Amino acid sequence: MATVPRPGTHVCGIDAAMDVIGGKWKVLILWALGERPNCRFGELRRLVPGITEKVLAAHLRELEADGIVHREAHQEVPPRVEYALTEAGRHLNAALAPLGVWGRDHVLNR
Repeated sequence: MATVPRPGTHVCGIDAAMDVIGGKWKVLILWALGERPNCRFGELRRLVPGITEKVLAAHLRELEADGIVHREAHQEVPPRVEYALTEAGRHLNAALAPLGVWGRDHVLNR
């Protein structure tokens, strides 16, 4: 799935990337899906403490529209939906890894 074009122009690649991952929760959702592939909604909610169901659902829809997350609905009773990172999502997580190292070194371990 291709990235959904957003209104306005981007001045650089970082600006474009921040348009996709901006906000308080999206990078934590990406981290959680990197830790636990094929994760159900309830599992994701537990892995990202403090996020509301409404916000999690909205962010997952946005990440899916941007081609970062894949949503798979299984035809079962009760319905089962799993979320996983796409290849683009895995690349994005890899790009965010150095930022996590920086945060650990310069913020958490002061």
